[in-house]
Amino acid sequence: MKTMRALLLVLTCLAALLAALTLTAADPTKLTVHVVSAISGKPIDRASVIVRFVEGRSKAKLGLKTRTEWETKTNQEGTVSIPAIPQGKILIQVIAKNYQTFGQTFDIQEEEKTVEIKLNPPQQQYSAH
Repeated sequence: MKTMRALLLVLTCLAALLAALTLTAADPTKLTVHVVSAISGKPIDRASVIVRFVEGRSKAKLGLKTRTEWETKTNQEGTVSIPAIPQGKILIQVIAKNYQTFGQTFDIQEEEKTVEIKLNPPQQQYSAH
C-alpha cells in the first residue's frame, strides 16, 4: 500500500512538472530575412546570415535542447527562411561581399515575421600616413 501511494505521488509530481513546462514555454516563430542593397533595392544573394536567440523564454522539451542559432546564406532573391526559433530578442547578423556588415537585435513576438535588412556599400577608407 505504501509503495502504491509513493508511486502515485511520483506520477502526480511528474504530471505537474510537465504541465508547468508546457504553460511557461514560449511559442516558436518562423523567421524570414530579406537582404537588399540600400542604394539599388536589389536583393543580395549568397549573403551570410547568422540568427541567434538572445533573450526570452526558450521552449524546454523535457531535456531536449531547442536549436537557438542558425547560420545560412541567402538565395537568389536575397531571402532566407529560418525554421522555428523561440520568440524574444533575436540577433541578426549579415555579412556580404562589397557591403558593410550588419548586426542588430530585434524583439520578435509574432508567430511569423519577415525582417528586411538593407546593406550599405563600404565606407571610404582613410589613411593617417
